[in-house]
Amino acid sequence: MYVELKNINKTFGDVQASRNVGFGIGRGVLAALLGPSGSGKTTILRMIAGLETPDSGDILIDGARVNDVPPGRRGIGFVFQNYALFRYMTVFDNIAFGLTVQKEPAAAVRRRVFELLALVGMEGMEKRYPARLSGGQKQRVAFARALAPNPKLLLLDEPFAAIDAKVRKELRAWLRDMIHRLGVTGIFVTHDQDDAVETADEIIVTNNGRIEQKGSPQMLYKAPATPFVTSFIGSSAPLENYRRLKGFENGSGSATGAVRPEFVKIFTAVDGITYENSVEDAVVEDTAFRGTHWEVTLKINNMTVPARYSLEKTPIAPGDRVKALVYRLYAFVGDSVTLLENRNLDSHNGANRYII
Repeated sequence: MYVELKNINKTFGDVQASRNVGFGIGRGVLAALLGPSGSGKTTILRMIAGLETPDSGDILIDGARVNDVPPGRRGIGFVFQNYALFRYMTVFDNIAFGLTVQKEPAAAVRRRVFELLALVGMEGMEKRYPARLSGGQKQRVAFARALAPNPKLLLLDEPFAAIDAKVRKELRAWLRDMIHRLGVTGIFVTHDQDDAVETADEIIVTNNGRIEQKGSPQMLYKAPATPFVTSFIGSSAPLENYRRLKGFENGSGSATGAVRPEFVKIFTAVDGITYENSVEDAVVEDTAFRGTHWEVTLKINNMTVPARYSLEKTPIAPGDRVKALVYRLYAFVGDSVTLLENRNLDSHNGANRYII
């Protein structure tokens, strides 16, 4: 592992921002620290950077303990949330700032700055001032400035927070491509799951100062380890008593859980439905157009259940009575999560099937 945190604890007054935090990030990996406000993600980033000191535990970078190493000697590039560009400096001088402080030769500074301008797609803009740049361009300049001293580790605090939606999507792909092309290790903080899922190789989910789960975006989405991750990653709705749903009556332990919209099928009167005992009576509470599909809110047995509905099917509207099949859900057992399949659809248990 290139970056390792071992049993990190950090307290601010009465607030414990980090509770036995431990994880590792491999060399060349782009990782996201993802969590709600106050979950401890920014504190972790600042401790890795050396801007905060842990109360206990060890921080290792490339195998070396860095707890007592000053920020400037950790070989880290840092991109701040508000870019922190110098308003009265040109793009060239902003990028060159760190190299100038290190008293690098002028020719080497110039060569490195123009190399970085080409890398971030800012050629020809070296004489502009920050006031004449868009949000996406400012972020690229901040990125280039952080890369100027050739760091092996790049830290970014909410890198997409101040950027509009269209540029944000483009910048996610651009950042991922740059990190992989350069071979540096990157860690960024975000509270936006789309930023994390679309950009990161690995996601570290934080909550209440703890690490809830670490893994690839696909793993966290498909196999959430805790109820918090289930609710925070993707779109899901809580179920207070999933045993009221057909096919899940015999669940063990707690009856609480969650269901995602892709786990639900909607049928209208014109659909051919076989084995009616496998589906539920449902009422459409709300619909929302999402471009490629409808997002639908259903009421089933006094429970709110989300679903997705194809644009190609017969239109439905709030108040309509439909049939719905919940064929999968997450059951919560203490702090763990189990994926349950509708037993009525088990080919080894009566083969109650449905036809769309």
